[in-house]
Amino acid sequence: LPMSGVGEILKAVGDFGPFQKWLVALTLIPCLSVAFHQFCQLFMVPHVPHHCDTSWIRAIAPNLTEEEQLNLTLPRDADGEYEQCSMYSPVDWDLDSIVAYGLNATEKCSSGWVYPSAQPPSLLTEFDLVCDRKDLNDISQSIYMLGLFLGSMIFGPLSDRIGRRPVILMSVFLQGLFGVGIAFVPHFYVYMAFRCVVGASVSGITITILSLATEWIGVSSRPKAVLTSHCCFAIGQMILAGLSYGIRNWRLLEIAGSAPIFAFFFFIRVLPESARWLVTKGRIEEAKKVLQKAASVNKCTIPPGLLEQHGLTLAFCILKLKPEKQTKSGSALDLFRKKHLRKVTLIMSCAWFVNSFVYYGLSLNVTNFGLDIYLTQLAFGAVEIPARASCIFLLQWFGRRKTQIALLLLSGLVCLIITGIPEDQPVVTTILAIIGKFAASASFSTSYIYSAELFPTVVRQTGVGLCSMLGRVAGIMAPLIRLLEQYHRAIPMAIFGSTPVVGALLCILLPETRGTELADDT
Repeated sequence: LPMSGVGEILKAVGDFGPFQKWLVALTLIPCLSVAFHQFCQLFMVPHVPHHCDTSWIRAIAPNLTEEEQLNLTLPRDADGEYEQCSMYSPVDWDLDSIVAYGLNATEKCSSGWVYPSAQPPSLLTEFDLVCDRKDLNDISQSIYMLGLFLGSMIFGPLSDRIGRRPVILMSVFLQGLFGVGIAFVPHFYVYMAFRCVVGASVSGITITILSLATEWIGVSSRPKAVLTSHCCFAIGQMILAGLSYGIRNWRLLEIAGSAPIFAFFFFIRVLPESARWLVTKGRIEEAKKVLQKAASVNKCTIPPGLLEQHGLTLAFCILKLKPEKQTKSGSALDLFRKKHLRKVTLIMSCAWFVNSFVYYGLSLNVTNFGLDIYLTQLAFGAVEIPARASCIFLLQWFGRRKTQIALLLLSGLVCLIITGIPEDQPVVTTILAIIGKFAASASFSTSYIYSAELFPTVVRQTGVGLCSMLGRVAGIMAPLIRLLEQYHRAIPMAIFGSTPVVGALLCILLPETRGTELADDT
């Protein structure tokens, strides 16, 4: 049969009426917050001049000027500037001896660092993310990505078992609670732990809201709805650029970006559960109520032959389900038992991995392109809007598979071209990076829609969650890959560029899903 019973009833309810539009509007609040948490740390670790704390000499000569103190206690580098990560070893000489003979033995900063007094509080200055501790910045980005990974592993299967609605509410609450809590942490390791929880909640929100919207909206309007929320994510990145420019205190910035998510709870009464999920669980009465509510909001009438008083007759005829023998939730193993699902799972997991790899490889590199970080972030966010919006037309004109292949190829090739651009051409590099960000963003939106359509309802969350997990593994690796730049500046971008090309070639083996009805069972 060409269409499942639930799909037939949803068509009668309305493919994209006021009910579905309100649902999409409801997802926009979390999307703005997700964009903030994804990239806010880039603005919390600005480059700040620093040097070792050498106040030990004040006990010997309390009347020294600051310049005299630095001149006597800090070595200079090849350019004549004071060293930022080393100092002359303290001695118990008097001032005249120090001036006469000078100090020669050096050591690492043993008493901390000194920063400009006018500098607003940042992660770098509060937790000394400099010198030997500067790698903690990239490590904490990877810890956040680890949270995204754990979230996709936990919340995907969980929402297949307990429902989309409770997982969304749980994720929003955790994101708000721990996001605001980050502003009050006393230690950087606590900061990293809280960021990990926020990352997990971000994953829970993104993959569960995606499935809920997909399962309520008709085939023709599905890309438009999902990509609307993705455009909101891009707007969130632009808001982040303005917010971080105006609020330089990192703790206040964290509160300003995290607290608004609690506004979502004012609308929880109108957040529906997925009718498709309720049917697969045999919860027929609840499915009837939510379908009737949707029809009422859309000012539609469900024909009596479709929805009867005692159950979803047509749905169970077609799905061959009975309330006492409802479809069981799928597990990750189900994705590998059947040949067609196994192929889809492996290739889409690879596509998500390489897509995430190039996306974060570019996004987390905004501080290294040589231009103003706030303007670069604004451009990176702005370019995602036409990228996401263009997918609406690309997916309808060329289909899912061709669009996915072309965008992955473009993002990879641009990164490979960047490896050949000289270091003294930051404008050219930035323009190419923006083109790469355009392609990677559009490809990401395509992956979300494509994977949600390829997996059947009973394993959709598990399948999308597994793909998302692989994407998060790439996100964990992306900040660390940048460390290879110390061997050759082109190595990271060459890796970020070559992997999407391989992923694009594998996508040739996937089936096309344009215009097809969602499958409910395996």
